[in-house]
Amino acid sequence: MKTATIRDLRNSFPTVARWIEEGECVEITRSGKPFARLAPIQHERAAPVAMPDFLARMKEHFPNETVGSAGPVVSYDRGDR
Repeated sequence: MKTATIRDLRNSFPTVARWIEEGECVEITRSGKPFARLAPIQHERAAPVAMPDFLARMKEHFPNETVGSAGPVVSYDRGDR
């Protein structure tokens, strides 16, 4: 953990900010005594989005058709059936 004074924050904040961006926690001191800590935010990772199973849906909606062919779907969308 790095240490910075209030004067460092006032006069050299870009340096202190770079430490935080690099993942370092910074303890802030006043009159030689620590009184605060600055720490980087821990970003939460988004859960992966599951892709729909298009082939299973095709089999469900077109059980008598050849799976893997888009022909029946196109005909259905056109209203040919």
